[in-house]
Amino acid sequence: MPLGGTEEIGMNFNLYGLGAPEKHDWLIIDMGITFGDDSTPGVEVIVPDPSFIAEKREKLLGIILTHGHEDHLGAVPYLWDRLRCPIYATPFTAELLRGKLKVNGHLSEIEIVEVPLRGHFTVGPFSLELITLTHSMPEPNAIVIRTPLGSIFHTGDWKFDPEPVVGDISDEAALAALGDEGVLACIGDSTNIFVDGNSGSESSLLENMTKLIGKSTGKVAVTCFASNVARIKTIFNAATANDRAVALVGRSLWRINSAARNTGYLVDLPPFLEAGEAKNIPSNEILYICTGSQGEARAALSSIASGNNREVTFGQGDTVIFSSRIIPGNELSIGRLQNKLIQIGVDVISEHNEYIHVSGHPAREELIKMYQLIRPQIAIPVHGEPRHLVKHVALAKDCQVPETVLVKNGSMVKLGSGPATIIDEVSVGRFSAEGTRLHRLTGKVVKDRSRIIYNGVVVLTLILDKKGGIVGLPKLTTHALMDDDEVTYMVEILTDKIKEAFKGLSPEKLQDDDVVQETARITVRKSLRETHAKRPLVTIHVVRI
Repeated sequence: MPLGGTEEIGMNFNLYGLGAPEKHDWLIIDMGITFGDDSTPGVEVIVPDPSFIAEKREKLLGIILTHGHEDHLGAVPYLWDRLRCPIYATPFTAELLRGKLKVNGHLSEIEIVEVPLRGHFTVGPFSLELITLTHSMPEPNAIVIRTPLGSIFHTGDWKFDPEPVVGDISDEAALAALGDEGVLACIGDSTNIFVDGNSGSESSLLENMTKLIGKSTGKVAVTCFASNVARIKTIFNAATANDRAVALVGRSLWRINSAARNTGYLVDLPPFLEAGEAKNIPSNEILYICTGSQGEARAALSSIASGNNREVTFGQGDTVIFSSRIIPGNELSIGRLQNKLIQIGVDVISEHNEYIHVSGHPAREELIKMYQLIRPQIAIPVHGEPRHLVKHVALAKDCQVPETVLVKNGSMVKLGSGPATIIDEVSVGRFSAEGTRLHRLTGKVVKDRSRIIYNGVVVLTLILDKKGGIVGLPKLTTHALMDDDEVTYMVEILTDKIKEAFKGLSPEKLQDDDVVQETARITVRKSLRETHAKRPLVTIHVVRI
């Protein structure tokens, strides 16, 4: 049962239950975040609602992490308090998680069990095996869940890369052996279902990246996903081939670098420079790897483009390479960032005009190959929007998978004896994670924030005498609604309208602060809707003398 990561790309949160109804033992596979967009103003990090499994946490045996991307482990620091169970991960993923937990003070509380690559382990009645795949970060794992009713194959994020720059190639022998053993169901990644062919090898980028860097006579910056350790190594090798030193700019890059080196990755590279150490290096001898490939306002590249970075400046004759794909929804922010760079004279290169990025997810030919290797009885697409899932179901049928199930977040699917069927739909939801607080996206805090952004705020203080008459002019404070020179005459207009509304109240109701406040609030909102075509958040304060 997915509580996140289905009907969407991101926020992966999958549950597996085994046993008699109402007595299931449960496992969680992945617990990720997604990010806010224009539809959720003021919201940066969004986590899934764990209520369903939190209510059953005495039967929750563990959390298994397939790999270290934020959309697969980023929710652990926010949600673990509600679940309180051991977490299982391979060394690199465990190292990343420890770094995140150390920041919020949870590290000492949580039992993190390190599982070796290709490891076999048992959690309660679940017998688990990790199968090594390739992806855009180290140690991506598919998980085989063996039960008396059959084996489940949960792919996580993956691709087939014959020449990965970091880590091992996908273990096709283990996949074929699993197929021979028999797979009841495959729960699989749908991200690139619309992409024909293969996703491409990370190693294929080096030649063109080297050529592009070689053409630049000024400073060069390359931005990529911070977690893409292989891309960092590719960029380093391309820079070194052009006799350029390499500096990292951005905290998340330094965190990933530390985790990678602590677990045996990137150890063949010399230490990267800090941005401050690169200040005096000639422009044609330095390359910066920067955060901010998605136009994030607080990332390193945005500060450089705005001229606000104290250590790195770019301008005429310099080059910025966007070595990443555009995540849907980020088109505007990336466009704004690229325009800023172009306006200061920077040459901008992206995947639209050069071969500088390959995806970490399987294209159609890779999906077909996976189905040929493991030959499941049931295919359940996840990790995709509805259009991805429907297309993936069609592909699985073309691959002659006997059964397919189209699910959404909250779908409980029975796997085992008889046909695979959706037997229940449970409540799902989302929270905005803000500091140590979680606010439901459908709740008052987030709704009021959206309303304030689009309609403004009004605070009106009324001074009333003993009979409920208005004494003097009210105090009016507004935000994001009217100019200062409007306030004086708007106070007079609103006062007249409130006085008129009060005439309809009995003497008893005029003594009731709640009635007076609500009457004034409705009057003010109606008036401002007529004068300003807005529905502001209105607060009325009543003071009696």
